[in-house]
Amino acid sequence: MQTFSEVFEVVQDDLDDLNHVNNIRYVEWIQAISKKHWEKVTTEDMRKEMIWVVRNHSISYHKSALLGDTIQVNTYIEGNKGPISTRIVDIKKKDTGELLVRGITEWCLLDANTFRPKRVPERVQALFA
Repeated sequence: MQTFSEVFEVVQDDLDDLNHVNNIRYVEWIQAISKKHWEKVTTEDMRKEMIWVVRNHSISYHKSALLGDTIQVNTYIEGNKGPISTRIVDIKKKDTGELLVRGITEWCLLDANTFRPKRVPERVQALFA
């Protein structure tokens, strides 16, 4: 299992009315790191052939992040079945390792030309193994 990570600091625009990270921002971070991971390990030709769409997000919120917290986001592919790929995203406080949010997303692979579901090819699965 190949893990992809990113570290950044919580800024004012990430906060909601309660002065902690807005739940919508966590969803944006989940989407963003998933895309970055895909773009890092695939070729431009692969990205022209295949696109991903979300089938299902399951998000568990454990603790709040606050302004100035340093966040570490880790993601990996848990498994593939047909056109469905299950991706895990853990969002933690970098200094303590406390889990803030865990996202489990089912992504459906589509043919970029027909927009029809497409089995995740072995060559793609190997990139994330």
